[in-house]
Amino acid sequence: MPLTARLQPLRLIAFDVDGVLTDGGLYLSDSGEEFKRFNSLDGHGLKMLKATGVELALISGRKSQCVTLRAANLGIKHLYQGVENKLAAMQSLLAMLQLSPQAAAFMGDDVIDLPVMRHAGAAFSVPGAPQLVRDHAHYVSQRAAGFGAVREVCELIMAAQGTLDAQLAPYLN
Repeated sequence: MPLTARLQPLRLIAFDVDGVLTDGGLYLSDSGEEFKRFNSLDGHGLKMLKATGVELALISGRKSQCVTLRAANLGIKHLYQGVENKLAAMQSLLAMLQLSPQAAAFMGDDVIDLPVMRHAGAAFSVPGAPQLVRDHAHYVSQRAAGFGAVREVCELIMAAQGTLDAQLAPYLN
């Protein structure tokens, strides 16, 4: 199936956090405090995609206060942290939103993400992901994780759904 045909019915996209929304590095202070670096381009892409009516979710195997803060900042209300079974989390979210797997996408970067990537109607990954993960993605971003990969995917979805021009128009007038 062509990529555009996979993207047109999407009403939900969920993202892994470490290695997708961040560069994958785990920054720890001597006191054990965790820091993550997020990209502002990704954040604006997420906001634009959300404005088109596509639901956003974060599903992460780790739990971090800075992810909670980032999700709140972006208006992402579907936040799953400390998740061992990402597929079960996605299936629960799909049931709650009354969506089919074909109406959902997932972006991941490691083998733990494969079950949910294979279940979703569209699967995305990043260039730094293991080959096995990239092999199961319908699209691998050109940009690296934490450096605009999420923005690239958001714009790809909006372009396929015919909503990108409307989201960019306020900045061109």
